[in-house]
Order: sequence, then structure tokens, then C-alpha cells
Amino acid sequence: MAIEIQEEAGGKLLIISVTGKLTGDDYKSFVPKVEELILKFGKIRMVLEMRDFHGWDTGALWEDIKFDIRHFSDIESLALVGDKKWEKGMSIFCKPFTKAQIKYFDLTEIYKAYEWIRAGVVATI
Repeated sequence: MAIEIQEEAGGKLLIISVTGKLTGDDYKSFVPKVEELILKFGKIRMVLEMRDFHGWDTGALWEDIKFDIRHFSDIESLALVGDKKWEKGMSIFCKPFTKAQIKYFDLTEIYKAYEWIRAGVVATI
């Protein structure tokens, strides 16, 4: 699994790129950064780029559920970017677990995801 994390807008926007399969240990590497930014800003926006993504193992799924419960109201908007049908389905599946506005974008339209997510950041800074 490879995870890359980038901040924009002084940390108000977090871009997480994932490949492979997420594990519980992967959550230990990026959740503290997310929580640090939530503490600083109250709410943040996120882009989750999924390239050659294969989902979660059991430990990661449990960590994801705990994260969603703890941060139900802390993510303002979430752009999911991927290239698989099930990844698009995640944008619908995730809605009951967050107050975030969620939109899915195909990898071929990644620029639209960034336009959408950045428009809101500029308006809130």
C-alpha cells in the first residue's frame, strides 16, 4: 500500500492518494495528520484519489468505522476520485456515515474534482 498526503490552502484541504489495499497500520500513518488539521480548522475538505485501489483489509475497515464515528461532522466536503464502479458506489454508501458533501469523479475528470473542492476552500478562507 502506498499513501501520499498533501496539504493545500494552509491545511484546510487535504489530498490523500492511495494505491493497493489499505491496512490498519496505514490508518495510523494518516489519521493523526487528519485529526491535527481538524483540530486546527474545525472542518476540512478532502480529496481521496484511488489509483489501482483494492479496498481495505479487516483492520483498516475497523479503523475506518472508528474514524467515521469520531469525525461525523468534521469533514465539510469529500471528493472521491477513482476508476472502478464500486469506488463510485462508495460515494453513496458513505453518506450515512458523515455530514460531508460527497461527490465522485472518474480519474479522467480529476481536474473537475479539484475545481469543485477548491472552490469551497477559497470561499471559506
